[in-house]
Amino acid sequence: MGKLCALLISLLLLKFSLILYSWTETSCFWRLKHAEEDHGGLRNDCEFFLYLSPEPPEEDLYNNMTDFIVPTEKFEFFLALIFATEEINRNPYLLPNMSLLFSILVGLCSNTTEVIDLIYSPQANFSIIPNYECRNFICDVSLIGPSWSTSIKMTTIITSPKIFFGPFHPLLSDNVLFPYVYQIAHKDTCLPKAMVSLMLYFTWTWVGLVVSDDDQGIQFLSDLREEMQRNGVCLAFVNVIPDNMQLYTARAGIYDKQIMASSAKVVIIYGEMNSTLEVSFRRWGYLGVQRIWVTTSHWDVTTSKRDFSLDPFQGTVTFEEHCGKVSKFRHFMQILNISKYPVDISQMRTKWNYFNCSVSETNFSSMNYYLFSTTVEWLSQHKFDMVMSAEGYNLYNAVYAVAHTYHEIVYQLVDSQPIAELRGIFRDCHQMASLLKKRVFTNPIGELVDMNLREKLCADYDIYNIWNFPQGFGLKVKLGGYSSYFPQSQQLHISEDLEQIMGATSFQLPTSTCSVTCTPGFRKFHQEHAADCCFDCAWCPEHEVSNETDVEQCVHCPEDQYSNPEHTRCLQRHVSFLAYEDPLGMTLACMSLCFSALTALVLGAFVKYNNTPIVKANNRILSYILLISITICFLCSLLFIGHPHIVTCILQQTTFGVFFTVAVSTVLAKTITVVLAFKLTTPGKRMRGILVSGAPKFVIPICTLIQFILCGIWLVMAPPFIDTDTHSEHGQIIIVCSKVSAIAFHFVLGYLGSLALGSFTVAFLAQNRSDRFNEAKFLTFSMLVFCSIWITFLPIYHSTKGKVMVAVEVLSILASSAGLLGCIFVPKCYVIFMRPDLNSLQKFRDKSLY
Repeated sequence: MGKLCALLISLLLLKFSLILYSWTETSCFWRLKHAEEDHGGLRNDCEFFLYLSPEPPEEDLYNNMTDFIVPTEKFEFFLALIFATEEINRNPYLLPNMSLLFSILVGLCSNTTEVIDLIYSPQANFSIIPNYECRNFICDVSLIGPSWSTSIKMTTIITSPKIFFGPFHPLLSDNVLFPYVYQIAHKDTCLPKAMVSLMLYFTWTWVGLVVSDDDQGIQFLSDLREEMQRNGVCLAFVNVIPDNMQLYTARAGIYDKQIMASSAKVVIIYGEMNSTLEVSFRRWGYLGVQRIWVTTSHWDVTTSKRDFSLDPFQGTVTFEEHCGKVSKFRHFMQILNISKYPVDISQMRTKWNYFNCSVSETNFSSMNYYLFSTTVEWLSQHKFDMVMSAEGYNLYNAVYAVAHTYHEIVYQLVDSQPIAELRGIFRDCHQMASLLKKRVFTNPIGELVDMNLREKLCADYDIYNIWNFPQGFGLKVKLGGYSSYFPQSQQLHISEDLEQIMGATSFQLPTSTCSVTCTPGFRKFHQEHAADCCFDCAWCPEHEVSNETDVEQCVHCPEDQYSNPEHTRCLQRHVSFLAYEDPLGMTLACMSLCFSALTALVLGAFVKYNNTPIVKANNRILSYILLISITICFLCSLLFIGHPHIVTCILQQTTFGVFFTVAVSTVLAKTITVVLAFKLTTPGKRMRGILVSGAPKFVIPICTLIQFILCGIWLVMAPPFIDTDTHSEHGQIIIVCSKVSAIAFHFVLGYLGSLALGSFTVAFLAQNRSDRFNEAKFLTFSMLVFCSIWITFLPIYHSTKGKVMVAVEVLSILASSAGLLGCIFVPKCYVIFMRPDLNSLQKFRDKSLY
């Protein structure tokens, strides 16, 4: 079992190595930039002079240079120069019959400040420059870089044209201060946008910034802040490091405390290496500050730490100007004639080939020694990249720019002097500068180089990260690239293999945010007096959702949808109304039909026994009208049940109002009849004529006409319509008939209430009249029940919503109609069917009241 586990682990590590191998930029590296290299010293600059010779170069030309000591971090520049000049010298179409050679200021690359102060002082002796003649001033082009801060001193005394091969600097583009200085690199005005794009991709919205206190640093700070504000990325802190060492030393503690106390896990660094900014960066390393440093290529620093880590995002993420791949450079390194160059270069070439090139592409005889004698400790402290760095590629293009310029000048001189006198010596610096500035050519790898447009075009960037895998080995891995010339959504490109690497290492992407991410269902609630990236999370309001993280506003669901309990998506609402299929609707419908049928039976009984005293008492015609109106009142409740339509919505309230008015006005007519009957104690009086003439019957049409007028005004001014209620019940769309005008509805009810109150008052006055067939008590009680039901109805009706409100109104209609039926006609039916002996006119003096 143990062997099986070991085998599985070995296979996993092998798979990870294969993925890692396929994801690196090339199988060979050129990098030798580690902190212990210069024992704490700052970076130095070089100045190379390019000149023509009519003779082929001597075999030991460069070996004869005295004091030719090259720091290891400058080897790439010499190798690029050697490669470019030899490539040009082998080209029969470029500078034919002449050789392009280079020289350097003695010791300039190893001790920049001292040599600059020596050479460019007023007492300078230019004879120390190899191959540089001062008779009548010879105008040769020089290449300076990679740091502008020290290279700028090289431009103040000698006015020959110079090409700066380091990162683009706007100050060097000033034609007044530096009329003969040209830059081969593209400007980095798109760098802020590229960095912010990377922040957005990895959701790093809370980042720190450290810049140098100079014009370039302040401009970068302004551009970066503007780009961050546009894309919702915030600065946790800003350290502006002064150039003055004394001033920096006084404030170093403040800078250290600020970066260590900040919660930002990502810090952007922008500025020159050869400055107090580098001192600050080294200081933070010694203090153990661990951050993800996002910066430019010349800050691509690898330490010699021997800790083992599979975390891809430890150390530095660098933006390097995209440069073409010089494929012949690798072959050149393998066949380099070591006898022509100082031994230090050839030793570095051999170590480079051994350490990075695969077995199939390397000579076994040249690597056997290193294969068995070189220790792991040596390997872990040296890192190389056969692909040229941005500065190396710029230097390569600068050599070709000079070669093409020399080529054109040579051909211009052919017509003005004999060929035998052409010795590659040029004295017209103005002509040289003019031709160099407008130089346009295509380099050997097919890239168009336009010296006049380099400062007008934004650079494309390759994004790299250093992985400390295996132990102590800083592996430079390409994460992706950025180009401002693609569409917005395609400008940043991240390698598709990144997910595979994360899966193989069980790696979780580091976060750098001010606040916890608001998950779906929440929205951001910004804190007062805090950065935009600092916020709290709040639940989305009712019927609003959010299905993404860190949303500013929740989205309101459509009217036919509602939010789920998590507020992450909208669900379809169910259409609801007081339907016949619902238990409540079915119960009310059955009650309506049963009561209307019962009322019809009572009406039938009254018609059958129409000649009995109990039916004839108090005007049997009014009883018939009352029973018919009660039957219709029971049936009008069916208009409230079922799917609402525009017709039913209009008929609901008008039918209810009119027929209840008929019923209540009929009760009022019966109570008036009772009162008039008992007031007529003496025959022949005028009231007897009113009663006999049927005048009480006119109460019904008059009262009903008034209700008709009220309903007509309601229908004309604000007719009811079909409405949807999405708030009464969660997840339901309740379809109801909107009354539109609450005033009109309450006018109808108020009018019914006034009729009922009048009937109750009149009936109450006649309730104590003793007569076997006196129904004043029944009328009084019926109106009491009617008024009690509708007075109770109003608060309950207004406290409910949706279909429950409709059910309350239907129930009130049924209850009040049943109250009229029960209170007035149940006692009469009891006498008719159960006590027929009481249905007699014996001992009744006046047998006919009509």
